[in-house]
Amino acid sequence: MNLPMAPAQSQPGMLSPEEIAQMKDEVRALASERNAVILAHNYQVPEVQDVAHYVGDSLGLSRVAAGAEGEVIVFCGVHFMAETASILCPQKTVLIPDLDAGCSLAASIDAGQLAEWRASYPEGVVVMYVNTTAEVKALTDYCCTSANAVEVVRHIYDTHGPDTEILFGPDMWLGAYVEKELGRRMHVWDGECHVHAGIRPADIEATRAAHPDADFLIHPECGCSTSVMEYVAAGDVDPEGVHMLSTGGMLKYAREVEAGVAGGASRGPAARAQARQAVVATEVGMLYPLQMAAPEVEFIPANAEASCRFMKMITLPKLRDALRDMQFEVRVPPEVAERARVPIDRMVAIGS
Repeated sequence: MNLPMAPAQSQPGMLSPEEIAQMKDEVRALASERNAVILAHNYQVPEVQDVAHYVGDSLGLSRVAAGAEGEVIVFCGVHFMAETASILCPQKTVLIPDLDAGCSLAASIDAGQLAEWRASYPEGVVVMYVNTTAEVKALTDYCCTSANAVEVVRHIYDTHGPDTEILFGPDMWLGAYVEKELGRRMHVWDGECHVHAGIRPADIEATRAAHPDADFLIHPECGCSTSVMEYVAAGDVDPEGVHMLSTGGMLKYAREVEAGVAGGASRGPAARAQARQAVVATEVGMLYPLQMAAPEVEFIPANAEASCRFMKMITLPKLRDALRDMQFEVRVPPEVAERARVPIDRMVAIGS
């Protein structure tokens, strides 16, 4: 499979450490001058994460955006994330440093396709992963992220009844994970994230064989997630060291492990003080915040090539230019935003 992944190594022409330091100061000064809040996803390059006011996963950043102070939000992520911020904060100016920073998962379903799917199940409840366009969200009943997808679907069964038909999309691997967790079948859209789909069982087997004592952190979007759950159920993989986590959950794991290392004992069920290595199955940008949170742990990518070219389109110079020139505004039409806000608000309200 030929996946559009970004190279993991630095490319020629990158900024020197001195230039990076100078530009970070410039970005911080411009943010103060513009009364701007910089939000960065966990998959962003390290120097962008370093200057952000908040770094996190989709759910966490949605919550921050909803309550953000200031007049400007600069979203260092992909386009649907900036759209979500615009929906939640219509009175603010929302910028994205590169308008071409899209998302392969969001592109796997459009509003026309969702409308046709809904028409086939008129009594169904639509749950869409937040990685979708504003137009798709406007036709959705509930949004979710990998951090609260199980809680959202459980809430629907609890409030609408156990026989409710659920249309879940667009990520088929996350859908399979939710089905496995709740023991119920849904109608699941056939979409996937090109980066997570590229992390396959062979990658996991090879990396785990090389690091047999390491914990294993896996994002539910990964193409190997269903296989791993089956391995655990069959007893082929020790469940104690396997953690199915959103990127926010991975960061919580790292903090718990660090607390356990510092205190000499584990501080939570996901944190084993003896863990000194963890294999991470998600986009490689996540390794930076994990390493910052737990310097004593070696975080090892399950696939070192799992780098999203769209996330890596956001660079420090582009962030500086967006603030300096107030360019690349993302604004959702009011009639779309009004409908799209309903499922987003439900997502923000449910789960951790």
